[in-house]
Amino acid sequence: MGDVTTAFILTTCAGLSTGTGSLIAFLVPNLKFTWLSMLLGFAAGAMIYISFVDLLAESVGAVGFFQANAAFFLGMLGMGILDRVIEHIHTDTLPDRNTLSRSEENDLQKAGLLTAAGIAMHNFPEGIAVLAASLGSPYLGFSVALAIAIHNIPEGIAVSVPIYYASGDRKKAFAYSFFAGLTEPLGAVFAYFFLFRFLSPEMLFLMLAAVGGVMVFICFDELLPISIKYGNEHLTFLGVFSGMSVIALSLYLIH
Repeated sequence: MGDVTTAFILTTCAGLSTGTGSLIAFLVPNLKFTWLSMLLGFAAGAMIYISFVDLLAESVGAVGFFQANAAFFLGMLGMGILDRVIEHIHTDTLPDRNTLSRSEENDLQKAGLLTAAGIAMHNFPEGIAVLAASLGSPYLGFSVALAIAIHNIPEGIAVSVPIYYASGDRKKAFAYSFFAGLTEPLGAVFAYFFLFRFLSPEMLFLMLAAVGGVMVFICFDELLPISIKYGNEHLTFLGVFSGMSVIALSLYLIH
């Protein structure tokens, strides 16, 4: 039972690290639109890198190239259909948050909420992965949880910053990011009580590949366009480069 308790503690800590990223909405006073551009670029870079180098690559190694890529593109397609169902409005670059119109506020709010939904979907199977690794080996579980916690931090930024700019409410920005992270321990709970007797390792990797597709869609359809609109392509590139570099370095150090 001690192993189970440790597994749930590690999974919860990994999920709550998403809230750490959202603290940017509290700790950085007077956020500027150039900050928004850089931070969204950083978060997009981190999530794109994770999706291809971690989620998709691991799935290809586990279930094969065709199956993993089919799941990946189905994840992109499913999120694309959802995005078409929900009315989508692109915003123009604006000089100050206080000048945002209602439709522009709604667009930023939608970006944050879609990102929160994608991260919640992402965290759910990750919670299953952390739990399974922890039950097999506490050391392996700690390593997996640490890797997930590190890349959950920029994901929290991706949720909280657009919602803060849309609403001006720091508490609301933090709350959405915090609750998106809670799906990770929920995934562990669901797996422990319902899935472990039915879910094969192959199905888990297919789920992770599909979630990678969801995250890539969100980055290219939501985060990167808004990042460019609220800054410029150079700031966005710098953010993407920084996000990818930080995640690559963290994964190298962990491995």
